[in-house]
Parts: sequence; structure tokens; C-alpha cells
Amino acid sequence: MEIWKICLVAAAAYLLGSISVAVLACRRLYGADVRTRGSGNAGATNVARVFGMKAGVLTFAGDFLKTAASMLIGAWLLGEAGKCIAACACLVGHCWPVFFGFRGGKGVTVSAAAALLLDVRLFLILVAVFFLVFYFARTVSVCSITAALTYPLAMLLLGDTSLPMLLTGVFVAVLVCFLHRGNIRRLLSGTEPKFKAKKQDK
Repeated sequence: MEIWKICLVAAAAYLLGSISVAVLACRRLYGADVRTRGSGNAGATNVARVFGMKAGVLTFAGDFLKTAASMLIGAWLLGEAGKCIAACACLVGHCWPVFFGFRGGKGVTVSAAAALLLDVRLFLILVAVFFLVFYFARTVSVCSITAALTYPLAMLLLGDTSLPMLLTGVFVAVLVCFLHRGNIRRLLSGTEPKFKAKKQDK
């Protein structure tokens, strides 16, 4: 594996991940920085909570596409290992975007997109876990944390997961849980809010 290709994939994926769709969309459509509203997170959930489901879906789609673009570049240059490197680098860029003062999202959409491109079965398992937990808990942070922890476990259960994919799953689980540490504290204290999207855009 050529080191220059690894560096190129990682750099390209990080820069693509650093395109914060939440920040750009909310500035363009509402003249506001979503990082100063709601939970302060530049992700689809906070966008939906503050500005409505349409804005949340737009953010989700944009984050999904940038992840797909990153992983396609990785696959083109380095195959499956390149997809895994790109997924991790895009996730880091999304969470700590160089273009937006290193203040980004918590990586849930990027992680979901990565799962879809790595293994459709993994994606379906994670989606099922997310919505099953949401049905009972109605708290997005609980769904996100549970799905993140399921990520590497589901890979092991699938049985034919490569080492790069498994390492990606572990990376996703650790990073997403780390970024939700504030939510975990609120969950333990009983102050974490239930999800409720704004009904109409501003």
C-alpha cells in the first residue's frame, strides 16, 4: 500500500468531511449559525430541532453525500482499506472541521453513511437498532449511542468482516460515544431532552 495514496485519501476525506452542511445551510437559509442554537451541535438532529424537519433532512442528505464521495475516492485509490481510511477521516473532519473553527457535529450521519457503503447488512442492522430504541426512548442521543456501540458488534456477528472494517467500527463506536459524553451526563442526571422537531421553518 503506497503511503502517498493513504495520505491523499485521508486528506481528501478530511477536507470533504470539514464541509459542515449544517452550518452552511442554516447560514444560507436562515442567516443563523446553528452552533449558537439548541444543543450547539452542527448536525441534522439539532438543525431539525431548531429550524424544522426540512432543514434537518437537507443536512442529513448533505452529510451523507460528502461521506459517500470520500469513500468512493478511497475505494478508487486503495480498495476496501481506502474506504475505511476515508470513512474515519471524513468522520474526524465532520466533527472537527478545519473550515469552521473545528466545531462540528457528532458524526452520527457520517457513521450511518459509512455503514451503508461498507456493508448494506450493517447499515440495515444499525437503522433497525436506532429506530427500535427511538420507539421506546424518544431520545436521539440514546439511539445514537446504542447504534454506535452496535457498530463493531454487528460487524463481528456478520462473520465476514475484514480487519480494516472492524477497526473502523471500533473507531466509530469510541468517537461517537466520546462526542456524546455531555449527553451521557444529562441522561444520568435525567435532564436529557426528548426529540421534538420544530414544526415550521423560520
